[in-house]
Amino acid sequence: MVKKWHVLNSRIDKDYRVFRVRAERAVSPRTRRSNEFYALECGDWVNIVPLTTNREVVMIRQYRHGSREITLEIPGGAIDEADPAEAAARELAEETGYEGATVTLLGAVNPNPAIFNNLCYTYFAKDVRATRSLSLDPMEDIEVELVPLARIPSLIASGTINHGLVVVAFHLYLQKYGVEAPA
Repeated sequence: MVKKWHVLNSRIDKDYRVFRVRAERAVSPRTRRSNEFYALECGDWVNIVPLTTNREVVMIRQYRHGSREITLEIPGGAIDEADPAEAAARELAEETGYEGATVTLLGAVNPNPAIFNNLCYTYFAKDVRATRSLSLDPMEDIEVELVPLARIPSLIASGTINHGLVVVAFHLYLQKYGVEAPA
């Protein structure tokens, strides 16, 4: 039976503002051998699947430094608020200029439990509409794009949408609602 490993020591190795690297030495309960592991400590994240009355998903294109690619994503970011739903609504408004009456939690996932300690919460907002100008951070360059909901599965299958947390968000949405928009 799999058991938790015993942590002998833990320390912050580096602090990079958006995440900290934690170094730990832990002992395997099976082999009794120790090894050093590294984990990224991050605050929780949020993303949101925003849908217009015309059944279009409000998506964003932006450059990502990790992949050095321009990606097609849904709005999202770090949670600064006590309530992740408020963060989802804020990210939607800031990155797209769209707002909705309510946001509904679809689920939360750990982005990669092998190295991350945080969660990414996914929300859904229906009947969103453009209400304001974008309010981007100085390091964000974003274009808003409306994508018919029915195209999302083929965009994922083709690799056009390849951000893992966005794919999971659409999985959570499609699992709950299918390709039909909720009433």
